Amino acid sequence: MRTAGNISKGSLLIAKPFLGDPNFERGVILMCEHNEHGSFGFVLNQTTDLFLGDVLDETIYQDVTLHLGGPVEKNTLHFIHRRPDLVSGGSEIMDNVFWGGDFASVKTLLNLNTLQQEDVRFFIGYSGWSGGQLDAELNQDSWIITNTTSDFLFSTPPGNFWREILRNMGGEYRSIAHYPIDPRLN
Repeated sequence: MRTAGNISKGSLLIAKPFLGDPNFERGVILMCEHNEHGSFGFVLNQTTDLFLGDVLDETIYQDVTLHLGGPVEKNTLHFIHRRPDLVSGGSEIMDNVFWGGDFASVKTLLNLNTLQQEDVRFFIGYSGWSGGQLDAELNQDSWIITNTTSDFLFSTPPGNFWREILRNMGGEYRSIAHYPIDPRLN
């Protein structure tokens, strides 16, 4: 697990406890793109009260939770998955994690229970930064950069994700995992 270095496609950005941006409080973001033109990714650990079927015209028989991918364009729907054998057309962003693909087949596969919820995550909106903006935030020491595995990403409950990824990193990060949300209340 990398704990320092450059951001790349598939990196995780972990919000430090005192980031100060309510959009990313205790957020963990899977980076899908990072270059000189800008960066974007999805917050992995913020769920909504909505299900996939709530935002589609079609019926989805599984109650698939929608995650809040970030504060940008909350009227858009995105997904990541780990089943390229079932979902064609996705773009690999890290080992065994794909962004997008044939959405019509995803809906059919969900309704047939061939594609399981633990293999796909849906997001409304995304997290985005203009060229150089994220690098400036990194220079301000606002984020921790690391990597994870597909299994950890899809099997860790969203409410535990921030704390668990930091614990797994060990050392000083294990201590950060126990910081209270508001240290003034300690």
